Formats: sequence, C-alpha cells, structure tokens
Amino acid sequence: MSLKSTIDELREFDTALIANTLGYLDPTPASDFYMSGQIQSVTRALGPTVGVAMTIEMDSSTPGKSANVDPYWRQLEEIEAMDVPVIWVVKTVGSRHDHECVLGDGMAKALYSVGCIGVVTDGGVRDVNGLLTIPFAAYCRGTTIHHGNMHFRNPGGAIEVGGITIRSGDIVHANMEGVIKIAANAAKELPARAVDMRAAEHAVHLLWRRTDLSIAQKREHAGKVFAKYNFGAATGGHHELK
Repeated sequence: MSLKSTIDELREFDTALIANTLGYLDPTPASDFYMSGQIQSVTRALGPTVGVAMTIEMDSSTPGKSANVDPYWRQLEEIEAMDVPVIWVVKTVGSRHDHECVLGDGMAKALYSVGCIGVVTDGGVRDVNGLLTIPFAAYCRGTTIHHGNMHFRNPGGAIEVGGITIRSGDIVHANMEGVIKIAANAAKELPARAVDMRAAEHAVHLLWRRTDLSIAQKREHAGKVFAKYNFGAATGGHHELK
C-alpha cells in the first residue's frame, strides 16, 4: 500500500481513536506523540486532517525584523513536487509570541493549490472564514489579526510545537480535539488495527453503560474484549478506560 493510500485510510478515523490504537502498536511514549491542548482547531468543521509534515520556523512579530520569504516560496515548490497531502508545521520564534500570525486565507490558497491541506502551528492565524471556504484546516493557538515582516528560517528542520518534536516527513493526524504524530513504523498497520480498536471500544463502552454488572465484572469483561481483538498491554496506559 502506498503512503498516500495509507493517509487516505487514516482520514476515516477520529484522532483520539488513532492515538489509542498507537499505544498498542508502537513503543513511543504517549507524551512524545500528542500535542498540548494549546494547539486547537479554529476550523472545527474540517477534519480529520492527515498528511506528511513539512516544517519551518517563522518570525512575524519582532519589531524591525527584516523579511525573508524565500524559504516559504521554496517550500511551495517542494510541496508541489510531492504526491501526498502535506501539512505545514510552523514553529514561531518571534520576540512577541502572542503577536505571531502565521498565515491568512491568501497564503492558505497558495499552499492549498500545491497540495498542502492544513497548518499546525504554535502561533496564530487569521481570516478563518476564508480558510473554511478553501477548505484549509488550521490548528493553532488562536487568531491574531495582523503581523509584521515575515522571516522564515530552518526549513525542513526538527522543531518543537505543542510540546513534541516534529520532523519533516512525520505523519500528522489532527481533528477538532487535537494533534498527534504517527510513527512511520506503525503507519501501514494502523488503519486495519484502528478498525479493530473501533469495534473493541464500542463493545467496551456498552459494558460501561450496564447497571447489572459489578465493577469487577466490567473490568474482567473489558479485558476479554481487548484480548479478543489482540490488544495486549498498551505502552501508553489503559486505553480501554477511554
């Protein structure tokens, strides 16, 4: 299966379900693959958003900072040459962090035209209504009305956004509840196992609703359900509780 096909299949699942499934497939600690609650969707009607990360750092807030937009234009060319959906991941590095504005609907249209479907950033965005019409998903710290000179640096480098490290080439999965990254070694197996997780969670949630079972019985039956679907001990915690 191609990477593009895998990404298309992953769009069928909520991000929380994918996160739960990852805990059984990959030894990466949960703390290393899910972003903090500071990174929120401002285009909540869109998603899940799934694609390959392309990273860069940006300063749009430092007074007197000179502009440097050439790295942005080069990344547009790189995205255009790719055959998979891309998510632009932007670390803001300006001196006035609360004033950072990464993009509006103009830049989003240019990005979307070459195959970028959304942005994940620890800065702000603007023109949300315009983003929805493209459609271009945005996961960020909120909205910011304006920006100073845009200075881009470190295209393609490892960056920290939302408390985790993102590298170009990572698979990013996001929806209205948050953002995660997916380990490359787990991606191919993940869609099929997410189907199993969905079935297992449905069965366990029915157990949680029941009033004719003791807590001990519910716990025992839940364990049997997860064993039925070949989910052993999770690396990230007791996901059956969710």
